[in-house]
Amino acid sequence: MSATTVSVMKLYEEGKLDINKTLGYYLPWVKGSNKENIQLKNLLLHQAQLISFIPFYRETVDKAANPLPSIYSRVPVKEFSIEVADGLYMRNDWQDTMYQKILLSKLGEPLKYVYSDNDFIFLGKIVEAITGKKLEDYVKETFYWPLGMTTTSFKPRDHFPINTIAPTENDTGWRQQLLRGHVHDPGAAMFGGVAGHAGLFSNAYDLAQLYQMLLNNGEMNGVRFLKKETIDTFTAYSSDISRRGLGFDKPEKDNATRIDPYPAASVSPLTFGHTGFTGTCVWVDPAYNLIYIFLSNRVTPEGENRKLLEMNVRSNIQEVIYEAMQGIPDTKTVSIK
Repeated sequence: MSATTVSVMKLYEEGKLDINKTLGYYLPWVKGSNKENIQLKNLLLHQAQLISFIPFYRETVDKAANPLPSIYSRVPVKEFSIEVADGLYMRNDWQDTMYQKILLSKLGEPLKYVYSDNDFIFLGKIVEAITGKKLEDYVKETFYWPLGMTTTSFKPRDHFPINTIAPTENDTGWRQQLLRGHVHDPGAAMFGGVAGHAGLFSNAYDLAQLYQMLLNNGEMNGVRFLKKETIDTFTAYSSDISRRGLGFDKPEKDNATRIDPYPAASVSPLTFGHTGFTGTCVWVDPAYNLIYIFLSNRVTPEGENRKLLEMNVRSNIQEVIYEAMQGIPDTKTVSIK
């Protein structure tokens, strides 16, 4: 959301990207596959029939989860230069195998919401195809640098001291180390630390700059980044079969009557944002002029730790913030078409 979605929004606004066109239109290497005719809009809505994720790393380890020497090197050399962890470098051409696995994967049921990493892996590649730049460079030049987001980056070890980067999971299997500065998501790591669905590191202050710009209808510190109409288009409810916006998550449409409201009971229907696998979330509520950013590492040190989810920590804190505010607007009058 903080990289791929805003990049797509900018290219859409400039007329360089049409969300009604297909994958095959923008990515020639997709032509001839069962992904060729998937509309970009359905990728943004996670209803493109793609499987949720592909565990790429499993074919690169032995039965004991040790990295295969035919695919990994302990030192960087010409043919093995993709760093997935400290002292672990993947064979360069294995990324071609990963893309082929996505292309050959089966399609699911039509008109069904399935959150998929592959949707945004494709969207990240489309941003690169249109701009002629790497995703990390385009979003940095277009948003991060102008907004003063000095601690936001893919591959943070290339830019910041290691002691300023919070650790993530203690990976006892494939990478066999405490991850720090290497993206937690295995697929994104194997794509070189940069992918459309994962890999971005930041802090709350930096993220507040980006989302304040969106809350300000596309303007920040006198500089216009996006048009209000673009933001309204992408952050509105856009699916008949899910709660999703275009690239953004949103509250459940029946939040007012649900036993388990999402993301919290008091958010307005105008709210947009996203959660992150490692225990993060960003939610923007224009009805309250509110930005809620929660950053944690629920996977530290154990990746199977589900206490944050089971205790509903993010939502509970968010609800307390709403309860503490006075003069709350009547959200029932807001349309949720």
